Amino acid sequence: MNKHTKYAANDRMGELICENYNLLLIMSRFGLTLGFGDKTVRQVCEEQGVHTETFLAVVNFIYDECYSREDFKDDISIPALVEYLKQSHVYFLKFKLPTIRRELIESIDLAQNDLALLIIRFFDEYVNEVKAHMDYENTVVFEYVSRLLASKATDDYEIQNFSDHHDNIEAKLSELKNIIVKYYPAKSDENKLNSVLFDIYSCEEDLELHRRVEDDMFIPLIMEEEKRKNKNA
Repeated sequence: MNKHTKYAANDRMGELICENYNLLLIMSRFGLTLGFGDKTVRQVCEEQGVHTETFLAVVNFIYDECYSREDFKDDISIPALVEYLKQSHVYFLKFKLPTIRRELIESIDLAQNDLALLIIRFFDEYVNEVKAHMDYENTVVFEYVSRLLASKATDDYEIQNFSDHHDNIEAKLSELKNIIVKYYPAKSDENKLNSVLFDIYSCEEDLELHRRVEDDMFIPLIMEEEKRKNKNA
């Protein structure tokens, strides 16, 4: 095991989850399901058709501060990483953000509070921005990577085009939570409002980690792949 690596293939998957329950989100985005008993990470990944080294690379990159790109660059599967990123998009667009919207509607008074309407409008505009951002990645960036790996024509596109315009999409969530915390008036049931605030904080952190994987794992890997393709052309 590399001296920097926190999680390894021979660790038991159940122990990883007990140590860090946030790994459940990564598992689901790789398509890994629960019910694995005392099996190791490698056993669970291989039985469920997931590239073990890519799963561990993402887990360690996110949760081990000492883990660097040099620890994984030769073992990672780009198609597996792309699929993880695609499933992350599904999670945010189809589950997490719609859930937060429902919670917001339940916790603020839309009928009698102009600020409540402003909050919902602000959130809806944000979701549209996130959707446009992730749709671009799905339809342009990931399709480009697919063509690159297949050694097909790339229409003069390169991953640097994406890197130069990769926005910080979680920042606007910070504005939303600050509006609620600072200006939304108190009401009788604070539990629902506090719960949705917790989910907004959590989603903001999750989006930041997602961006880090794209900026510091995905983009450098594709740049290296471009160099290999150009060298062999």
